[in-house]
Formats: sequence, structure tokens, C-alpha cells
Amino acid sequence: MAGMEARELTRGSRAWMRANLTTQGYCLTDAQQRELALGLRFSTGLCLTLVVVALALTSPGMLFALAAIGVIAGFTSRHPFDHLWNRGVRKAFAAPPVPPNPPRRRHAFKLATAWLLTTAALLAAGATTAGLALGVLLLIACATVTATNFCLPSKAMALWERHHQLGRLV
Repeated sequence: MAGMEARELTRGSRAWMRANLTTQGYCLTDAQQRELALGLRFSTGLCLTLVVVALALTSPGMLFALAAIGVIAGFTSRHPFDHLWNRGVRKAFAAPPVPPNPPRRRHAFKLATAWLLTTAALLAAGATTAGLALGVLLLIACATVTATNFCLPSKAMALWERHHQLGRLV
């Protein structure tokens, strides 16, 4: 009985993670989502790792550099780290290239960019405690999207869009 409950829980969590990708704006089949599971997490996972290093070093310069990468990610269809995945890293995993980022995911990158800039500015101004506190919250958000595909900004945008569509129907 416990084994069956565990399988149902695993199935339910996989379905939730797949739904989270749909919320980000991806239109992928179940097979595509499975094939892209690692690739779609690569950019956020690499950014997470680099933010950890930047915060450990209390390096505003590194955070400003990551914010510059975030600007590119927010305003182009590909995160710069997607190019690393598509042109090289994926070959080590025999994985497919990642598709372009949908608008909701790009908007989330814009929010993360503002977060990075604010954290960097706080550290540069000597407000280390505030900068680290904000940075830790960013790490939690980034770890959540990397591990589960749950992106709060994408969820908020999806709810906003649904609300406005319902308003037009009435």
C-alpha cells in the first residue's frame, strides 16, 4: 500500500512540475518535457550557482555582471546560458537543445535582473546585511524554479492574464 501511495505522490509531483512549465509559457508534450528536464533547468541552475558564489564573496561586481546577463535573458528569446547548453553542454548528456524562452519566463528574468541589481547596489553601498538578506531570498526563488519549475512571477502573470481574459468575456 505504501508503495502505491508513493507512486501516486511521485506522479502527482511530476504533473505539477509539468504544469509549472506550462505556466511559464511553454507548449511542450509530456515527452518533450521529459527530454528537456535538465536543459530547461540549466540556465537557472547555473545562475543559482553563480549567485551563491557572488554572495559568498559579497561581490557586487559579480552580481552586476549577472544582472547584465539577466537583461539579455529578459529581452531576447534565449538566455545567454541557453547558448552554452545548446552549443556544448547538452552533448555531454545526449540531450536536445532548449527552445526559445516564452514571454512569461523572459518577464521573470527581468524581475530577477532588478533583484540582482538591487542586491548588488546594497552590497556596493556597504549595506551588507540587507544585500545578503535580499540575496538569500533570490537564492530561494531561483532554487525553487530550478528544482520544481515553479516560478512565482510566471504564476502571477498567468493569473493576471486569466483575470483580464475573463473580464473581456463579461
